[in-house]
Amino acid sequence: MSTPLLRTTLYDDHVRLNARMVEFGGWEMPVQYTGIIDEHRAVRERAGIFDVSHMGEFWVTGPDSLAFLQYVTTADVSQLGIGQAGYALFCRPDGGVVDDLFIYHLDVDRYLLVVNASNIAKDWEWINQFVGKFSVTLTNESDATALIALQGPQAEAVLQRHIGQLAIDLPFHGVSNATFDGKSIIVARTGYTGEDGFEVFSSNDDASAIWQALIGSSATACGLGARDSLRFEPCLALYGHELSDTINPYEARLGWAVKLNKGEFVGSQALTDLKSNFSRRLVAFEVTGKGIARGDYPVQAITGERIGHVTTGMPSPTLGKPLGLALVERAYAVEGGEFDVIIREKPVRAVVVKYPFYQSRYKRP
Repeated sequence: MSTPLLRTTLYDDHVRLNARMVEFGGWEMPVQYTGIIDEHRAVRERAGIFDVSHMGEFWVTGPDSLAFLQYVTTADVSQLGIGQAGYALFCRPDGGVVDDLFIYHLDVDRYLLVVNASNIAKDWEWINQFVGKFSVTLTNESDATALIALQGPQAEAVLQRHIGQLAIDLPFHGVSNATFDGKSIIVARTGYTGEDGFEVFSSNDDASAIWQALIGSSATACGLGARDSLRFEPCLALYGHELSDTINPYEARLGWAVKLNKGEFVGSQALTDLKSNFSRRLVAFEVTGKGIARGDYPVQAITGERIGHVTTGMPSPTLGKPLGLALVERAYAVEGGEFDVIIREKPVRAVVVKYPFYQSRYKRP
């Protein structure tokens, strides 16, 4: 007997908007409403909202919270002041990536971790094995927390109608407690599209009212299809594609998220060795032959030997070209170099291009 799909608290709102619902990591989620291209453009040009309530939320509290996070993540969490958020990785002792996550520092000895939906159970088990060394309390609030992402160049103006001046004042990667039309929320200037935007954490009970209020303020409802194409253009990693237990941060171009000088942490020795000795590299490429590269398609040298695989590929809605990301042997990770992608059992020529495809437009000081 198959396991019933999970649903977020916004499921009925998606159905009312005639969303096309699909299975995603055990969840029944909207892949699109009016169409992926329209939703993609809405975020690039105006403002769109995404239901990402399927993501995982873990609270880390207690006097050893900082020391614990320093040990279990690659980030230097000591550099995150109260009211700041940052990107991090959980790494295995061999350097493979357990998951990527965001850390939000809300108060003294109080941190919120947001992890990928498909990895909630794995991540929870992973971090709990290290608790015994520290005076911390871990709380899994994933089922009780709703999360709505508001993204796009007009996101600030849309959110300002509901939370006031804070929408303007909150810096890039800032996080704060706030109220949305009187409802208690946590708001962060973070996101996954390459545009300025915010993520709004709320109780499940308040999520529908917040969702409907944002739509009433001219935000476009967007599904997982546009979320994927939007993160793809600025080359933001997706776990299971550009990251995995068998892909290390240096291969994935995420060496900047590994702070080796902070002291010992899980995977630090392996990552120290890998920094100058990794054999593969993530590259951006454009298909110059006829065809569209898709995830897991083989990549081979022009001479025929297998050199890697496509991690993500699609026609870019913004750039109008068939593009892709591939993990290949480092000798072939040279801008301007060529290789073949095997599309429908035929080699199709591709050229390595500048990384990323699209320059993110975050609001920075």
